[in-house]
Amino acid sequence: MKSIQFVYSLLCFSALSVLVAPATFANEAISLTQPTSLKDFDRPATTVKEWLAQGKEAQAIPIKVTGVRLNPTATGIEVILTTDQGKTVQPETRSGSNTTFLSEIPNAVLALPGSSEFRAENPSKGIQSVTVTQIESKVILVQVVGDAAVPIVVVKTEPALTADEPDTGEEEVVVTGDRTPSYRVPNSSTATGTDTPILETPFSVQVIPKEVIRDQQATSIEEALQNVSGINYSGSDGGRTTNIGIRGFGNGDASTPILRDGFRQYGTFQGIPEIANLEQIEILKGPSSILYGQIEPGGILNLVLKKPRPEPFYELELQVGSRNQVQPRIDFNGPLTADGKVLARLSALYKHEDSFRGFDTSTNRFAIAPSLTWKISDRTKVDFSLEYIRNSGPADFGITRFGTGVAPIPRNRTINNPDDSITSNFLSLGYTFEHEFNDNWKIRNGFRYLRYDYDYSVLALPFSPNDAEVTRFYADQDGVANSYSLYTNVVGKFSTGSIKHTLTAGVDLNRTDNRILTLFDIFNPSTINIFDPDYNLVPKPLRADLPPFADASTISKRLGVYIQDQVQLLDNLIFVAGVRYDTITQKTTNIQTDFIDGGETTQADSAFTPRFGLIYRPIEQVALFANYSQSFNPSTSTSFLGTPLGAERGEGFEFGVKTELLNKKLLATLSYFNITKNNVATSDPDFPLFSIPVGQQRSQGIELDVSGEILPGWKVIGSYAYIDAKVTKDTDPTNIGKRLSGVAEHSMSLWTTYEIQKGALKGLGFGAGLNYAGDRFGDVANTFKIGDYLIGNAAIFYTRDRYRFALNFKNLTNANYIKGSTGNEGGIEPGEPFTVIGSFSVKF
Repeated sequence: MKSIQFVYSLLCFSALSVLVAPATFANEAISLTQPTSLKDFDRPATTVKEWLAQGKEAQAIPIKVTGVRLNPTATGIEVILTTDQGKTVQPETRSGSNTTFLSEIPNAVLALPGSSEFRAENPSKGIQSVTVTQIESKVILVQVVGDAAVPIVVVKTEPALTADEPDTGEEEVVVTGDRTPSYRVPNSSTATGTDTPILETPFSVQVIPKEVIRDQQATSIEEALQNVSGINYSGSDGGRTTNIGIRGFGNGDASTPILRDGFRQYGTFQGIPEIANLEQIEILKGPSSILYGQIEPGGILNLVLKKPRPEPFYELELQVGSRNQVQPRIDFNGPLTADGKVLARLSALYKHEDSFRGFDTSTNRFAIAPSLTWKISDRTKVDFSLEYIRNSGPADFGITRFGTGVAPIPRNRTINNPDDSITSNFLSLGYTFEHEFNDNWKIRNGFRYLRYDYDYSVLALPFSPNDAEVTRFYADQDGVANSYSLYTNVVGKFSTGSIKHTLTAGVDLNRTDNRILTLFDIFNPSTINIFDPDYNLVPKPLRADLPPFADASTISKRLGVYIQDQVQLLDNLIFVAGVRYDTITQKTTNIQTDFIDGGETTQADSAFTPRFGLIYRPIEQVALFANYSQSFNPSTSTSFLGTPLGAERGEGFEFGVKTELLNKKLLATLSYFNITKNNVATSDPDFPLFSIPVGQQRSQGIELDVSGEILPGWKVIGSYAYIDAKVTKDTDPTNIGKRLSGVAEHSMSLWTTYEIQKGALKGLGFGAGLNYAGDRFGDVANTFKIGDYLIGNAAIFYTRDRYRFALNFKNLTNANYIKGSTGNEGGIEPGEPFTVIGSFSVKF
């Protein structure tokens, strides 16, 4: 009763917020990770009365596990579960530690005589313990701990015998333990807001699990994202953010939104995420604003943070590498109470690394991410999370163009001053709450406070870098954004006749306060020769001596309401339809300076954005899909005069095929897409700190993504993309038909590893891969190119017992290439040279 009263209070609070202050908040819809499948629905309801009563009268009856038997085998152990009514269960394998096998049994209740759990100590050689416990209202966890490695476990089921039934033996081997988790992730919640199998999702979704991040020793999200088709990196804006483009959109000032557990950091910049805190990266492609409000039409990135788990483990890791890189990391997890209802996890790291770009300042980074889960009851739980990142390092604005290409200078040559630096802080703090009314209906509520601030040391900002002589101006900038997000939604399963539904409806609210203060000395330029720079030709001024150039504050208030239905028309035919309404008001206040007029401007935008998707499975292993969707993105950019630009609108359609290969261990997705974006904002070439609208852009192409396991121990993830992204309307007719900046027509990636499974060399593994991007233009006008690249990578690793050693080699040929550009004549970022990273980790 108390939990229902609590949920009722949350609903009242959200409803009251919408009624009394509809313009005060708004947020994007939140993607959670609790399971909601299109399968196992209740019997159909044929009347309104039956539908309303379905939560009590037609619930799916969970299977009772009434007994557990253990059967040692030559290679491991069998865990045999006795079920009621002759029913079988369908376990799902879950990644454990280096010595632990885990399997979850959904829609099952542990009903052992006289005991709430099963536990056996040292049941056979090589096995420390076997436990079978209830971890959710309808989820059983099987946990088997080995002495030195993950044991080989087979889970079987057998029906309980009646007096007149003969013993027919066990039924159906359903899961086998594996000590090398696959690169394939079967489910994702980012696309639909429910934990739906990717093969049942009529949208393009790719997932980069932590196994790929670990095997590649990726140190940034842009490095990990090279494994996915249609993604390009377009710079960091001097260390303030991570600009990612998807399917040709999201480059430069209009970066693809980066979400953390479904929550977004609004504001001009998003900060630099920490990849070591992540469980996986989920990528949803296409202009789908329905769940996430204002986005770029290329798609979104959702960073899924590590969450507490029932099984305790403790991991220590040390990475060392080129350029004096030192990075210790910890990951501690375990229950805080004896009944396992309060779980905690702590992930933290420190990183030191010298710059390969010739800056005097080294990168020093500290990140910590504690989280806690409280299972209030079998049907109610709340998750608390905090993430803090502090980063200090070079203020790197890249190198410059030279004629029709990139300046032919060493990649360690800086164009601004070598002692320029930036310090930034990121904080995320909040909770997510979930309550199940019954087996079919649940409510979810969440709040997140996000803050990002940065502070430049005085720097020399390059302007007009077209030849050997570059004119620079000393400048400084501070920025801060505070974002408050709240959401409430309801997820329900019901039937109308023979048709099954998963309904999601909700409201989200957000308020963001953003301020940027810019100091800029326009009257004392500094000119340097990029081939023979003299950084002290003009003395560097003190920050206090720089005149104010612009001081702008923006308060944004957002409200979003949405509804979506996943309709299973037939066993092999699923239709998804939904619509969202967004409204946003933005008030910008400019402080009077010698360069910018003071005053206030107010901008209001609203939009309906629909989405439709259809998926058909002619056979179990193949799914044909098609979708249409729209996006809405009010601009946070302003013109040189301080006037906000109008909202951008996007729409796109897509069709393709998904298939499971090699006994469902390999997933492949092939798709064609066509996306149009209107009222585009991009950097003003005359005033790079401001923006202008350039009309319409269109991107179409073909993408292929493959991930999973080919043979035991042989894993692969790869991609290919052909993207034709061009300007289709522009105030400058000469730009029409030009390719979008930073987008390669052809790109591909491949990474594969093999770990020896038997014999004296068991645990020894090797990895190899490559990344390719075709020729790219550095600006929308296509006045200069930033070139193509082909990068080779390799790895060797050894896993034994609780220990893992790894050595990764990146950019094997020491290729000199450009990895990204902000879309103007400066801000061209060179890629890293040949790099070696070694690591040692222990897990216990």
